Amino acid sequence: MQISVVIPLLNEEESLKELHHWISETLETNGFSYEILFIDDGSTDASWEVIETLSRKRDNIKGIRFNRNYGKSQALHAGFEAAEGDVIITMDADLQDNPEEIPDLYRMITEDKYDLVSGWKKKRYDSVIAKNLPSKLFNAAARKTSGLKLHDFNCGLKAYKKEVIKTVDVYGEMHRYIPVLAKNAGFSNISEKVVQHQARKYGETKFGMERFLNGFLDLLTIWFLGSFGKRPMHLFGALGVLMFVIGFGFAGYLGIDKVFFHRAGRLITERPQFYISLVAMLMGIQLFIAGFLGELVLRSKRDKKRYNIKETL
Repeated sequence: MQISVVIPLLNEEESLKELHHWISETLETNGFSYEILFIDDGSTDASWEVIETLSRKRDNIKGIRFNRNYGKSQALHAGFEAAEGDVIITMDADLQDNPEEIPDLYRMITEDKYDLVSGWKKKRYDSVIAKNLPSKLFNAAARKTSGLKLHDFNCGLKAYKKEVIKTVDVYGEMHRYIPVLAKNAGFSNISEKVVQHQARKYGETKFGMERFLNGFLDLLTIWFLGSFGKRPMHLFGALGVLMFVIGFGFAGYLGIDKVFFHRAGRLITERPQFYISLVAMLMGIQLFIAGFLGELVLRSKRDKKRYNIKETL
């Protein structure tokens, strides 16, 4: 099978038949063998009934249904596990992504040998305040922290080589940063393509302001795991040493001031520098211990992995 189209959705009953027809017509015209996987993320409308109807008519239409809303990342993860195509295409179910982009995305993966191609909605039809401005901030922060020069990390329309989606682990709200996860997993041949974007035809956007905060927190998580996930002592140890040196410096200052200059007045314990010194040294010790414990956990996992390899051989 050449292409698997993975479509996570939530309450999109009005657009599913039209989307299915659009995808099928495009791929069959270009002679592709394909499957379409609809991942119903706990819809409360008739989306699942529409998917069942479509799957009864066509063998290459498949559906996965969650008993409640788990989020787009979990829906994509389920779709990635079930996908059988050599190239996996992800797109949204709201008809804002254009299926006619799929043939070019497929060729970029198979002929240009990219691991991942991300769509770039250069011209958008979303609300400036609700989606455009937050997306620009997300993308700028993601470019800065990841080193990937992509304009639109969060575009739903993407193409992946099969090995990529079977390797990366999408969880939480990490679907926004799959290109970063792929890069951290060793897939460095990542590109982007300008894609058409349509205005929403049915329903309402699922974007909420809580996603704005969650997105930045997830980006911090990815940055930390990518930079220090395999060497936590480099971060916590360095911060711990810095804090301890600051605290020790204040303690030394107080000691020298008391012993050599015999300044009259308050006791050392009554001076604010004493508490700054105490807190800084305690924080330094705790950070250093956190880094040390992190290294022990990683060492334990590496030893267990080596043991399992020996057992397998």
